[in-house]
Amino acid sequence: MKLQEFQGKQVFADAGIPVPPSKLASTVDEAVAAADDIGYPVAIKAQVQVGGRGKAGGIKLVDDAEEAREAAEAIIGMDLKGIPVERVLVEGAVDFVNELYVGVTMDRGESKPVVMVSTKGGVDIEQVAEEEPEAIVREHVDPVFGMHPYQARKAVYDAGVERDVAGDVAKIVQTVYELWDESDASEVEINPVMVTSDREVVAADAVMKIDEDAMFRQPKFAEMEDEANAGGDELERKADEYGFDYVRLDGNVGIIGNGAGLVMTTLDLVDHYGGKPANFLDIGGGAKAERVTNALDMVFSDENVDSVVFNIFGGITRGDEVARGINEALEQFDEIPKPVVVRLAGTNWEEGMEILNEDLVEVEKTLEDAVQQAVANAKEVSQE
Repeated sequence: MKLQEFQGKQVFADAGIPVPPSKLASTVDEAVAAADDIGYPVAIKAQVQVGGRGKAGGIKLVDDAEEAREAAEAIIGMDLKGIPVERVLVEGAVDFVNELYVGVTMDRGESKPVVMVSTKGGVDIEQVAEEEPEAIVREHVDPVFGMHPYQARKAVYDAGVERDVAGDVAKIVQTVYELWDESDASEVEINPVMVTSDREVVAADAVMKIDEDAMFRQPKFAEMEDEANAGGDELERKADEYGFDYVRLDGNVGIIGNGAGLVMTTLDLVDHYGGKPANFLDIGGGAKAERVTNALDMVFSDENVDSVVFNIFGGITRGDEVARGINEALEQFDEIPKPVVVRLAGTNWEEGMEILNEDLVEVEKTLEDAVQQAVANAKEVSQE
């Protein structure tokens, strides 16, 4: 479960992490009143579970009541990447001179939590990791003993944080790790931590993702679940109902597979061959007609999808059963809205390939060929 920004900041504030003054508003009048109470300038921020809110017009900085009203009218009710905005967070603007990044997640390769600190805050940290990996300091923590204060200080100093604020940043790093540990979180992130002109540090954003399997021992977060899911992605909510692992991305090649590793490999190959993945969709074990139908319904519902690639491995579930499931699922559509490419492997894959109805799908023997065909289909459809 991913918390809304306003929820994450309340958790941060309760833990002693400095955050800007803010108020939640669901109407234009409430937003203007909140801005008046906080004092200008303020930021008016859409509370929806999507990235890139600022670029999409979901965050506006205003200097007076008239601008606040105009911004609130523009944001409340707007469609932000397919999600209607019902609430905004009105937040005091921060006069900053520097932006930092602090985050904690699990490093599965090391089987340890890793704390990350960077002076390259305020931008996409994944892009920083790809282009300037040395700009992110990583400090692994022994989960038995927890994070020692010296480790927080070391990470901050190694990252090159200015010495006059390094102590305060180290306290935030320590607290973020403790929140990650105590909350059964999969990720806690502040991007950016702002250094103000008065040399104070403030958490200007809040990302907290709580492991849903641990919710039974996290009653505080369980109570937040309904609000956390409000304003979320409709397809992701539908995936929860179907029991799928699904993440919406910003490309146009829909991806369906059975197994997280298989799906991740397909995503990488789509990118390798010049396409852009539209989603991560793992339908889990088996590929019966009902699950395939639900998966296709989800992917076809994404208006950004121009083609679909199935990457199915028949393990316990035989390839011929998978093929029958795909046929039955596609036959339920009066018209298949986007071209579908299928690659089967594993048990009885040859029988499965023969069973697949090539009037409904394109069949490829290798994953590379299937992905290249799906990417080509997407380019062709997008140009129509």
